[in-house]
Amino acid sequence: MSSISRDIAFMKDMFDAPIAYDALRRGYYYEKKTYRLPASFVTEEKLLALGMAKNLLSLYRDTPLYETARNALESLAIPMEDAQNPSWHEDRIVVPTVASVPVPPENWNTITTALRENKVISFLYRGGRDTSARPRRARPYQLLFDAGAWFLYAYAEDRRDVRVFSLARMTSATLTKDTFTLPQDFDYRLSAAGSFFGVFSGAKRHSFRVVFYDESALWVSERTWAEGQKLKKLRDGIEISFSSTQYGKVLEWVLSRGMEALPLAPGDLVRDWQYHVRGMSNMARKRGKR
Repeated sequence: MSSISRDIAFMKDMFDAPIAYDALRRGYYYEKKTYRLPASFVTEEKLLALGMAKNLLSLYRDTPLYETARNALESLAIPMEDAQNPSWHEDRIVVPTVASVPVPPENWNTITTALRENKVISFLYRGGRDTSARPRRARPYQLLFDAGAWFLYAYAEDRRDVRVFSLARMTSATLTKDTFTLPQDFDYRLSAAGSFFGVFSGAKRHSFRVVFYDESALWVSERTWAEGQKLKKLRDGIEISFSSTQYGKVLEWVLSRGMEALPLAPGDLVRDWQYHVRGMSNMARKRGKR
């Protein structure tokens, strides 16, 4: 006990630690919850992890989440500022900026409140094929973040089905008085189970086979795209096979590799890929004549 008392006295005298005694609980506590020991008591690995976490926050820069999270990390970093060269990593370990979509704070606050309280929201929304925004009502299930943009995974009452809404296309979001019961199968991850191509998924599971060539073959083989994926090494490339409900995103994935990707199955993927290739070829000829 005398050793603990000496340690507490040392912390108070040397580090101005706001330590107080709670007679009811018979123990010591920090009067200031944000107090942290100086960096000399923090391992180099933890300092690096904290610095990298701050860098990763740049991915969320255009959302209301950014300032709150940044301030929280700053409060942890302040007691570490006396460490030798504490910010060495800032210009040596970099998270490249991605194209991001700003989220109106009022929409963010409305949606997070609706998620917490299971309340139906109403809003104006312009879908990809709409010419103007239309009124919608939805039961918010989850917020999803993908490629610099936020999406709301929710039950659309007018469609009587689950939909994904882009927060950037949503305006005038308001809480209604109506509440809902969260279904057991609400989790987005159940619908996209086993494949990792971003937010959008469908109801039907497809079996995919795609061959990648040259640099794209190495690029594909370095990553896990779906649970249970299989790679087959060919003389001039890599064949990958997997199943997924994310048909549209897989099509984008194949098209993004240009002439270094060749879809083999399913037939729908092959036909859609050919349709886009022909369309790009026709556009190139038309634009080339200008």
